Amino acid sequence: MLSTRLFLSKIRHCFNNRRLKVRSSTGRWVNGEDFFNREKELAILETRVTDRNHVVLSGQRRMGKTSLLRELGRRLKDQGWLVLFADVEDASSAEDAIADLAEAAYQYRPLVSRFVEGMKHWFTDSVEELDIYKFRIKVRANLDSGSWQRHGDRLLRDCAAVEQPVLLVIDELPIFLKRMLQQDEDGKRVDEFLSWLRGSIQTLGENSLVLLLSGSIGLQPLVNRLGISDRVNYLDPFRLGPWDQSTSVACISALAQSYELEIEDGVGDAVYECLGVGIPHHVQSFFARLREHCIQLERDVVLVADVEEVYRTKLLGASGQNDLVHYESRLKEALDEDAYSLAMEILAEAAVEGSFSVDSERHLALLYESLTDSVRSRIAEVLDVLVHDGYLEKENGGYRFVSKLLKDWWETRFRDHHVALSKRDVRQSR
Repeated sequence: MLSTRLFLSKIRHCFNNRRLKVRSSTGRWVNGEDFFNREKELAILETRVTDRNHVVLSGQRRMGKTSLLRELGRRLKDQGWLVLFADVEDASSAEDAIADLAEAAYQYRPLVSRFVEGMKHWFTDSVEELDIYKFRIKVRANLDSGSWQRHGDRLLRDCAAVEQPVLLVIDELPIFLKRMLQQDEDGKRVDEFLSWLRGSIQTLGENSLVLLLSGSIGLQPLVNRLGISDRVNYLDPFRLGPWDQSTSVACISALAQSYELEIEDGVGDAVYECLGVGIPHHVQSFFARLREHCIQLERDVVLVADVEEVYRTKLLGASGQNDLVHYESRLKEALDEDAYSLAMEILAEAAVEGSFSVDSERHLALLYESLTDSVRSRIAEVLDVLVHDGYLEKENGGYRFVSKLLKDWWETRFRDHHVALSKRDVRQSR
């Protein structure tokens, strides 16, 4: 046990120590020395990109997709690539998305100058006189439903004309497409955008830039539902999975060493058992809470007994419930209102009852048959999304949570008022 003065001295030393290798991260994306143990995935993704394959990256929330993309971009830049990042999460129209792509190009002045040269009538000022915010506003203000494809084509051609190889990352594309779908339920605008993107990229041929699409909700379930899966068949799918137990334990050990915390044998394994699956953000978050726990107790060793207490009081507490809100919001962005209601029923059943069984599915269909004539197919679509986006996995004819933490979050929220589907009165629901 440390004295208070010595303990605080060690804490200050940890913050100032330049030898710190892996910093704790509970929200930001990481790269460089903080990028932990994704070398195999990074090598595969880098090979696909440098072989000039277009890629769609998927994986459930908090898996580290953004960190992987940023680290890939950093390494490709060292090899002479131009890497452009466009985040279209807030876009609600094709015009917005093209403006986001133009904003991404702004970082490379020769490219944006070439783009602006073709639309001099838009710009009374030189590019050098416009900051990135004003540049995007100017581009968006002059795009309309009749011009976005033409200007989007020009922008991609300008990217492909750059002498160095170019990687264009479009992040959160599925969220943008889902937002467009909410405005146009037959999917015409989604089809139009994806068809344009595929056609424009393919028209560039061997001189094409490399395209990498990513998102925290699945693109494939969306295009499958709309019957337009062929619009993305030129993309090479790459799914980022969780860490295994040994990697999760190694991360806890590396973080503890960086912050000069001792850990009792078995702490890393106990953390993994509580989480149930090695989602990088959850491993990092668990360590951060354990570290704070030790600071409060003024000691520099993490005990196995601390793991269960911190899991129960911190990860499943108010702060953990706040994190759950992000999972719900992403789910709401992936589904329409009726499908979201079905998803919440399914997840509550799987959490409180242990699984969403075949019998549960039958009762849910009876309860919601007045919602839509095709309730069984809608349930199947929702289950497809929940599996694809990493909430559930199929097991023994039913579905259960992949993550024990996510299951416990959902159970904590719903256990006091969820009634098992098999015990509900179907007549009262009609």
